[in-house]
Amino acid sequence: MANIEDFKKLVAGDHGLVVVSATRNDGTIASSVVNAGVLAHPVTGDAVVGMVIRGGVKKLAYWRERPYANVVIRSGWQWAAVEGRVDLIGPDDPEPSIDGDGLRLLLREVFTAAGGTHDDFDTYDWVMREERRAAVFVHPDHVYANPGQ
Repeated sequence: MANIEDFKKLVAGDHGLVVVSATRNDGTIASSVVNAGVLAHPVTGDAVVGMVIRGGVKKLAYWRERPYANVVIRSGWQWAAVEGRVDLIGPDDPEPSIDGDGLRLLLREVFTAAGGTHDDFDTYDWVMREERRAAVFVHPDHVYANPGQ
């Protein structure tokens, strides 16, 4: 049976690139490519898929209305998918236990879990603030995978 570790093993395979899907208002699916990784949820401590998403984009609005997502990662013929509930934490989706500095550090943590590196985290922090970036967490309610050939 697949679990979130199957997903985590593939993050390094292609820079954490994933296809993430949300449900639009009319019931159709909106998909996009982002970077994601596996880390501990900042409130519950559970292993989740995390990604950093620019503020103001449609998928954040969709997840506010219908907090459920599907995330698929692949490397060669191996792939894994995580489906589950979505939590948002950001300037437009505050979490009472995380202050401004905590959000700054959380966005860095999600970024690095997705394989990201940066030479100037002060600039990274500034861009995250200016773009009202949010941390998005997908709980692994369902995980399935193909171990490859």
